[in-house]
Amino acid sequence: MVVFNDTEEQKRIEFLRKREAEELAQILSQKYGVEYVDLSLVAVNTDALRLLTEKEAKDAEVAVFGRVGKRVSVAARSPENPKVKGLVAKLQELGYQVTMFITSQESLKRAFTRYADLSYATETKAGVFELSNEELEQLLTKVTSLQDISKLIDEAITLKHTYRVTRILEVILAGGLSTGASDIHFEPEEAAVRLRYRLDGVLLDVLTFDHETYRLALSRLKLLSGLKLNITDEAQDGRFSIKIKGSEIELRTSILPGNYAETLVLRILNPASIGVQLEELGLEEDLRLRIEKEILKPNGMILTTGPTGSGKTTTLYAFLRKVNSPQTKIITIEDPIEYHLKGLVQTQVDKKTYTFAAGLRSALRQDPDIIMIGEIRDGEVATTAVNAALTGHLVFSTLHTNNAAGSFPRLIDLGVDEKVLSSSVNVAMAQRLVRKLCNACKKQRAASTEEKTLIDKILAGVVNRALIPQDTSMVYGATEGGTCPECHGRGYKGRIGIFEAIFMDGAIETILREKPSEREIAEAAKPQGIPTMPQDGILKVLRGVTSLEELKRVVDLDTGR
Repeated sequence: MVVFNDTEEQKRIEFLRKREAEELAQILSQKYGVEYVDLSLVAVNTDALRLLTEKEAKDAEVAVFGRVGKRVSVAARSPENPKVKGLVAKLQELGYQVTMFITSQESLKRAFTRYADLSYATETKAGVFELSNEELEQLLTKVTSLQDISKLIDEAITLKHTYRVTRILEVILAGGLSTGASDIHFEPEEAAVRLRYRLDGVLLDVLTFDHETYRLALSRLKLLSGLKLNITDEAQDGRFSIKIKGSEIELRTSILPGNYAETLVLRILNPASIGVQLEELGLEEDLRLRIEKEILKPNGMILTTGPTGSGKTTTLYAFLRKVNSPQTKIITIEDPIEYHLKGLVQTQVDKKTYTFAAGLRSALRQDPDIIMIGEIRDGEVATTAVNAALTGHLVFSTLHTNNAAGSFPRLIDLGVDEKVLSSSVNVAMAQRLVRKLCNACKKQRAASTEEKTLIDKILAGVVNRALIPQDTSMVYGATEGGTCPECHGRGYKGRIGIFEAIFMDGAIETILREKPSEREIAEAAKPQGIPTMPQDGILKVLRGVTSLEELKRVVDLDTGR
C-alpha cells in the first residue's frame, strides 16, 4: 500500500515555488541590469528600514535593507515601477546615494516582517532608541521661547515611567530647532546639570536638571550616535539625524570626560540656517559685485578665512549656488557635508581612509571645473590646491587665519612657493558673524563722546567716502530683557557677516616676492578701497544693522581682528 505524506509534499512544493521565484528574480536582474539580492540571506538594517514607512514600502513592493552613512541599498520587485522610482527620488532629495537591487516577493515579505520589530522597539523603548519625528513636529508649534522649553522639560522630569527621558530629549531638540540654536550644551556641575543653547553665537541658560535624568539621556544619545556606552574617560564623536517636515537635519555629538560626568555638546546642522543666498550674506554691494566676477573665472583660488563658527562654510555654499549649472562639474570635499546641493558631487572625509589630501587627488582625476575643499589644514592639501588652481580649476576653500592679509603668510608657512601665489590666488576674504538688531524693538540713540571718537578714527581709513552716512553721531542699540515677541526679549534676531577682502593685483604680486608680513600686505592692499572688517562693522552699526556693543564683542576695534 502506498502512503502519501501530504506535509512533506507540501513542503517540497513550497520549496520549489520559492526557488522558482528566486530564479525568476535572477533572470529579471540580468534583463534590467540590476543586481539581485535574496533578503533571507542578508541582514536587514532597521535604521535603513525606517527611511520608508511600512505602507510606502508595501504599496511599492520595495524595502531599504542597508545603510552606511548616506549610502543606502534598496530592493524592489520591479525597479521600473513608477512608485519605486518616486520613493528613490525622495531618498535622493534627502541626500542619500541609492544602490538598486531586484528581489522576489517572498524576500520582500521577510523584510516587511521586520517592521513589527520597529514598532516593538518604539513602544517598549527597548533596544535602539528612535526619536518620534511626529512628536517633534508637534512640539515645534508649542515651543516658541526658552521659558516654554524650561516649562515642558520640568513637566517631563516629573513623569515616572521610562517615557520621560524620551520626552525630555524631544523637547530639548524641538527647542533647539524652533529657537534656531546652533549648539545644545549639557554641562554637568557638582549639584546639577546645566543646559544651554547657543543662539546667534551667544550661550544662553535654559535650565538645570538632576544627574540621574542626565545619565539616562546621555545613554540614549550615545546609542543614537553610535558611541560606546561603557567608555566614560575618553572623548567620543558621533552623529545622528532626524527628519522634520520632509528635510533631514544632522546632529553631531561631541563628548568629553568631565569632573562630575561627561560633558555633551550637540551641534545642529540645519540646512535652513546654512542655505543663505550670496546677496543675503551682508557683503557691501561693490565687494559683492567684484567677488561675483572672481567666482565666474575659469581658474584660480577663492579663500575665506576666520575662526570656527564665523560662517565660512555658509559663504562657500553661497558661492557654489551662484556658479552651479548643468554645464559645470563641481566636486566638494567636506568634513562633514552640512548641506546637500543638487547637481554637485559631494564627498565627506574620513580621518583614516579618505583625508582632504586623498580626496583632492581623487577629485582632480575626475576632471572637475570647480573644487570646494572644506579646509586647507596642511602643506600637502595647500600645495595640491594651489597646483589645481594653476592648472585650469577654480578652487574654493577656507583657512584658519584672523584676517584676509594673513592668508598669504599662512600659505607660505604651509610650504607653498610665494612665487606661484600671485598666479593662483584670486581673492582672500575674512569674515565674522555679528548679531542683527531686532527691527521691531531696536532703538536709536546719540553716540557718546568716546564712541564718536572711535567711530571717526575707524572711518578715517575708509577710501570710498560714499559708503559713510552723512550723520555719524547716531547709533542703534538693542532692547534686551523686554517683552518683544519677535526676538523673545533678546534684542537681537539672526546674524549677518562683516567682511574684508584682498584681491590679487600688481602691488600684492610685487610684495609677495619678499615674504611680507600681514601688516605689509594690508598696507599694500589699501588702494583697492575695500573696507576692513572694523570699517564694515562700523558702517553696519551706523545703518542700524547691529550695535556697537555687539561689534566690540566680535572684533577687536583697536587691532582690527
